[in-house]
Amino acid sequence: MKPINYIKESYAELVHKTSWPTRQELTNSAVVVLVASILIALVVWLMDLVFEKLMTFIYNVI
Repeated sequence: MKPINYIKESYAELVHKTSWPTRQELTNSAVVVLVASILIALVVWLMDLVFEKLMTFIYNVI
């Protein structure tokens, strides 16, 4: 009986107590995450490129 009661309470909480974001809020959040992900990817790519060039320079000098 406990699992059934748990499911009922969970459903009631999701339907009546949870505040869901609007479509506009969800879209704005998704855009923020997308832009942040692209910026982080660019920073990592630039760091990798600089490190690669630095290591190539060091190996060519030695």
